Amino acid sequence: MEKDLDKLFGELKGSFDIKVPHEGHEERFIDKLNASSQKSMERKSNSWMRPLAIAASIAALLAIGFVALQNRPTHKEQLAEISPEAANTEFYFASLIEEQIKELQEESTPETQRMVDDTMNQLNKLEVDYQALEKDLLDGGNNKMILSAMITNFQTRIDLLKEVLDKIETIKILKQSNDENYTI
Repeated sequence: MEKDLDKLFGELKGSFDIKVPHEGHEERFIDKLNASSQKSMERKSNSWMRPLAIAASIAALLAIGFVALQNRPTHKEQLAEISPEAANTEFYFASLIEEQIKELQEESTPETQRMVDDTMNQLNKLEVDYQALEKDLLDGGNNKMILSAMITNFQTRIDLLKEVLDKIETIKILKQSNDENYTI
């Protein structure tokens, strides 16, 4: 390595700048260095401004979107505006259905689990249909026909739940009578 350096300096001999700089060179160099340093500092101070401005813009947009969504009435509120009677009817039927679903789940046994699961799937399909009817009503469809279909949907759910609960009760009675007839 030392030989390589000696060789390099040997080749460059005589080509080094050995002149004395002009008068004031050091001051000009320091002034340029300070100016460069000052520009670098300005760039650094401005470099955080752009991401901050972007973040502030995003925050403002999110806030505006949140406010817009908060002021938007829900489907239930819109339904109450269109037809207060329909909203009351929906509340009544929904609470009745909810009670029957709780009763169905309480009555669930290993023998009836498949029937309960099937019933819940059917109720979910009817709920999806109801939501589509609700959307049609809010979009300004034929109010009387849609309201009638919505009530029919609720009645179908109630009838389904009553029928399944009756079947479960029958299964319980049959099981109990079979257990009583079985002797050891």
